Amino acid sequence: MKKLMSTIRTNSLFVKMFLVMVISIITVTVLITFSTIRMSNNLFMETFSITNTKVLNQIKQQFESFSYSVAFTTINVQDNGMIKRLLTKENVSSLEASNSFYTIKEQMDRIFSNNPNDANMIVLGKNKQLFNMKYINWSVSADALFDHPITKKTNDHPDEILYQFVSEGEFTNGRRMIVATKALTESSTDNVYGYLYIPIREKDLREFYEGYTSEGNSVLVMNGDGRIISSNQEELIGQMDQELLAVAEETDENGLEYQDVHVFGKDYMLLTSALPALDMYLVNLVDKELVINNLVDRKEIVLISIAIVLLAVAIVYIISRRMTNSLRRLVKQISDMAKYDFNKPIDESGGYEAKKLAHAFNYMLNELQEHVDNLLKAQRKQRKSELEALQHQINPHFLYNTLTSVKFLVKENKKAEALETIDALIPLLQNALGNVDETITVEQEVTNIKNYVLINQTRYGERIRVNTFIAPDCLHYHLPKLVIQPFIENAFFHAFTEKKQGYIQILIARREEQLVCEVVDTGDGMRIDQIPSRKGKRQLFSGIGVRNVHERIQLLFGKEYGVEVTSQLNKGTKVKIVLPLLEEDTKENTISKNTAKPRVSGEENV
Repeated sequence: MKKLMSTIRTNSLFVKMFLVMVISIITVTVLITFSTIRMSNNLFMETFSITNTKVLNQIKQQFESFSYSVAFTTINVQDNGMIKRLLTKENVSSLEASNSFYTIKEQMDRIFSNNPNDANMIVLGKNKQLFNMKYINWSVSADALFDHPITKKTNDHPDEILYQFVSEGEFTNGRRMIVATKALTESSTDNVYGYLYIPIREKDLREFYEGYTSEGNSVLVMNGDGRIISSNQEELIGQMDQELLAVAEETDENGLEYQDVHVFGKDYMLLTSALPALDMYLVNLVDKELVINNLVDRKEIVLISIAIVLLAVAIVYIISRRMTNSLRRLVKQISDMAKYDFNKPIDESGGYEAKKLAHAFNYMLNELQEHVDNLLKAQRKQRKSELEALQHQINPHFLYNTLTSVKFLVKENKKAEALETIDALIPLLQNALGNVDETITVEQEVTNIKNYVLINQTRYGERIRVNTFIAPDCLHYHLPKLVIQPFIENAFFHAFTEKKQGYIQILIARREEQLVCEVVDTGDGMRIDQIPSRKGKRQLFSGIGVRNVHERIQLLFGKEYGVEVTSQLNKGTKVKIVLPLLEEDTKENTISKNTAKPRVSGEENV
């Protein structure tokens, strides 16, 4: 595992490029394959629905033609006086029955001459006289037919032509039939005197649509009760399916071209057309999966896609390997050079790009090494000079005035105050001259500030009061020495020329990841033509120490730190010093890192 991880890290560029390309190729191929199959399916479904809608309309026309023929036959039988007399006459003899049968057969042949599909016609009277046009098609007796539910239902709806399904059994000689029935009534009294039956075998009815069906493309005829009375799938004939009927009604009523349904354990596309005259629905069920599989060979498409992916991956592997090998060797040389010998040039070998990179790197390495050497020498000299100058810039007037104050206190026999002033002066001198450390803690700086304030208040009295606000969690942080004192000195000696008294407030706190020090006075204020900021190059301060603080901070820590000064006449001045959060274990690294940066050409001190 370790060897594998090491190999991956060594060839990380190749691995990343190869993985990105492979994932991209696979993703694009899968999306294209999926999109192709989906578009084919959608296009097929749209085309198929349009075609099957036309087919359903043709089938519907045949059913309507049959319905019209039945209606026409019913009207003719209803209006035929001969048939009515024979069906209403009582006590018919055998000879009369024979003659009547011959007469009615002539009448029925004439009426039935235009009836299509070789359908049969039976007339049954209330007197139980039965006249069957084609006895061989349905050898039913008058008693059996008179007592059958289809006759009772017909009698209950005398004004309607009913199309009733009769399942296979002895009554139909083992055949399924759809029987159109109509009660024959007196026009004046509406009394029923007989019944007309036009039976058509289910297999004959199936001829209306069977030529339009195929595997996965089925047609069902459903009556208004939800029973399937005819279908090219014979196993479905006779079943009740209210859910399918509801979907068919919804599709027809809403004028939908098709709907997706799940019936009989499969997913189908359903098309429908209503036959209101017959109280039936034509339902076309298309087995989507079967039909689409016959249209689109998904297995073949997937195999082609896999072959394309494998070929593309092989080509990508070869090209990526050749491209990254030279770069990998170049990276290894640069890494080894950084570890062992920074001055050793790298080999200019490999492809065109690698050679150009190696040549440019060697040239840059030579120039950079020379520049860094010169820059480090200049930076060391400049930094040393600035720190030495800052350490020794004790204001002579400050020392003179402090000693004069001590002498005055001695003459006034205020030895305790004189000793206190001398005790405050000694640490200040040690901090400015004797301490060679570049930074001190906030706690030490606060002590120096208090000593400096004590000395000044010995001379000026209590007319200038100083308040310090130091956050306890900041006492351990480090800061460069002599970055706050110059601003306090300015406040004492320049801020209260016109005003004779006021306040100086010193605040030190942590704000996010910065140490912020503020010196705010309520003195005269000043006009600043160009206020110093952390982004500016020029500063306007009084005194060498104050003037160098801003650049010194930026020299040590970078351009995001420094000093900002704001002032308003007669209101006072605010100095904000922004420093990084330095602790004992990080201060040397931070200072060394930033002081090694070259100074941008064109910067100058004011």
